[in-house]
Amino acid sequence: MFILLFVSILTLAFNIQPVRASGTIYIRADGSIDPPTAPIQKDGDSYTLTGNITSDGDGIVVERNNVTIDGVGHSIQGTGVFPYRGIDLTEKSNVTIKSINVRAFWIGINLASSSNNSISGNSIIGITTADGFGMKLGGFSSNNTIYGNTVTYIEWGIELGISSNNDITGNNMTNCWGGIKLGDSSNNTLTRNKMANNQIGIEFMNSSNNIIYSNNFVDNTARQAYIYSYVSNNVWDNGYPSGGNYWSDYNGTDANHDGIGDTPYVIDANNTDNYPLMTQYAISEFASFLIFPLFFIATLFLAIICKKRRHGGRI
Repeated sequence: MFILLFVSILTLAFNIQPVRASGTIYIRADGSIDPPTAPIQKDGDSYTLTGNITSDGDGIVVERNNVTIDGVGHSIQGTGVFPYRGIDLTEKSNVTIKSINVRAFWIGINLASSSNNSISGNSIIGITTADGFGMKLGGFSSNNTIYGNTVTYIEWGIELGISSNNDITGNNMTNCWGGIKLGDSSNNTLTRNKMANNQIGIEFMNSSNNIIYSNNFVDNTARQAYIYSYVSNNVWDNGYPSGGNYWSDYNGTDANHDGIGDTPYVIDANNTDNYPLMTQYAISEFASFLIFPLFFIATLFLAIICKKRRHGGRI
């Protein structure tokens, strides 16, 4: 019964034609939605997309703090034209952005002078690896959590500029020009991210005291890690036995079979992974657009069970 219910709900979901809106949508400082016809449902400080959005400018501009915007798998589609952004959080705090598919913007999600925000479970796809950013944190952005996002086919997956104390965890950057870029940024933590099949996995410029471990650097063709121009001193492992990062071009051995290489992975004179992992760190990946339908199915199934038990029936 559960399988039949699951299939029927998914079939219905994929045959519903979504409501669409064109042009920039604003979450105003007073909490209103502009234009009011936009496919967004407001419930207190929570905003849920009820349809896809297309725009030849910015997608959604957030002008209010302390809000949650949940895409539940809907898309914001742009044209890839400079300087438009899929979602803009300029000088905002305590905003949650989750489960949105952002397509073809110069910057997918933009944080400028923003703090204490959460960006999770989003998918960002560009139109060219020649320019653009998946997520851009700049202008003294701090204490933000960037978790479980997927970025592909864009210049830089995640860029931090003059930003500190951010947590970058569980993100997947593939087939971009570069995975993660830090410029003049310090005291950030980067764990459980995957940088694969890019030109550069991660780049640092004048950025020190960052902690980088339990990440997977896989087949980044030009450089797995690149320290550009200025001196940058960072920590590349979490000690033994936790270990450091997985590097697909590491050619060391593991004589005692503890899963950690016997020799360090040297990036440059100031940056060394002392405990490189011999196999990729297991990073769970889950399609964010399935969260809402699976939650709905589980809730409905639980309701059926409770009803049966109240009436003394069997399932």
